[in-house]
Amino acid sequence: MRRKKLWDGIQTKNAVNEAADQPSAIAVLSSPPQTSTPKSLPQTSTPKSLGLKTVKMPDPPEYVVYTDSELDMVRSQYFELLRNGKGSQSKMSKELFCRLIRNTVTSMVAILRASGSGQEQMYPSKSELRAVAEKIVDYYPMLRDSSDMPYLTVYSRMYKRVQNIKSPRKRQGRMPQRGVPKRSLFQSSPDDESDASTASTNVSVASTVIHPDSDDGNSDFSPDQDSRKTQARHYKTLQMMYSKTNSKPNKSDVAQILNLEFEARRAFIDSDVTKEEDRAAKIMDAYPCFKDPQHAIDELGRILGGTNRTYIDDTNKRWETFCANVQFYGLWKKVLKPPISADMHGADFTIAFLKALPSLFPSPTPPPKRLRGASEALIHVLEENEDLNTYLDKRPLSSPVLLYDGSACILAIGKFPVSALEEVFNGMVALMAYYYTLHLTYPKCIATVLSVIQTEVLHDEIHDQDATTAYKKAMTEWRLFIQK
Repeated sequence: MRRKKLWDGIQTKNAVNEAADQPSAIAVLSSPPQTSTPKSLPQTSTPKSLGLKTVKMPDPPEYVVYTDSELDMVRSQYFELLRNGKGSQSKMSKELFCRLIRNTVTSMVAILRASGSGQEQMYPSKSELRAVAEKIVDYYPMLRDSSDMPYLTVYSRMYKRVQNIKSPRKRQGRMPQRGVPKRSLFQSSPDDESDASTASTNVSVASTVIHPDSDDGNSDFSPDQDSRKTQARHYKTLQMMYSKTNSKPNKSDVAQILNLEFEARRAFIDSDVTKEEDRAAKIMDAYPCFKDPQHAIDELGRILGGTNRTYIDDTNKRWETFCANVQFYGLWKKVLKPPISADMHGADFTIAFLKALPSLFPSPTPPPKRLRGASEALIHVLEENEDLNTYLDKRPLSSPVLLYDGSACILAIGKFPVSALEEVFNGMVALMAYYYTLHLTYPKCIATVLSVIQTEVLHDEIHDQDATTAYKKAMTEWRLFIQK
């Protein structure tokens, strides 16, 4: 009852967005804009000798997946390992992967332009790129993603490659034509362009993402115009999904949009255009999806894991291993007292564990006076009849924190509760995810312990120039203990 009352009493719209059971309502990759070729489904060519590498389109006739002796050798090695049950060990080098993407796209552009009479600025449509990407992962299975769209990485690289191709310019004589608008790589309808301009004005905090060349004192952004229009459409779609009150968009749809809009989003968030204390609120306003801890954790995977689809699962396993080792480390340093709880995932053990962490990996800077100790920057246990909102109003830090009342664990940032968590044990990974997602600075009183977790759990190394004396000392003692 206390858990329900606690969460029901929070005056905030930041509720957990659970996935709806209805079918996906968005297919960004399968809805190409108006392009040079008809929007129809591809058909593979019938000859068995070419069927593995060719994609039959209504117009132009066929696209061909690039291959050479080295790529065929990698493919043969994959099937050899697959027969021995070791297919997952087969990898394609970055050099070969780039060669495959570059030459396949070049071939597609050449075939497309050769099929048209004098249309030198034609580019493959999104549907054509997707069809060829599917054929690539069929022919080179080691490139498959472990997701619902196994061709997503290949498609993204092909799309980016097409954007980097420059159209040939026709000679116009002495007097070049003036006032002729530049043609986009992917032709867009007037409705698309109006959507892009609308998206740039709906949410002011996102204007830097959509119009990076605006006069805001920040010159770090440099995506091209077509990229900005594309990002604007993705961003507007994301805003529309959360426009209705109590909306619960499908999580896979949201994740797909976040994948496509990743570069511009990170350019905006990491640019430090907002003050530290205001950053979380403004980013949450622009991206309501991050009020769901799972989307923040997925963002951590995009930032540090890249194309590694198992990064978050691996991180959770490393966190469990870290906790198990720290138990004995705490006993050795006489910070934790026996007996050690057998239920490492239990709330009682996790709370005691998190409270001990700042003492095991101490920072030289003391916590603010209104905090009882450095551990209060990580977790606070609400006392009987202690009001959550009142505590947050008086809290001197704006960093993420876990709040536990005996039955419910709530993650809050600054003065605002974000969401309830299923387990206290998972709270530390969620905290680190919000530090990365919102580009927040570690509080000085717990900077050492968070830096240790960054290194040991997230596997994000700290440069020697950024490593403090306290961090170096803590890591030296920790690794000496681990090696015993």
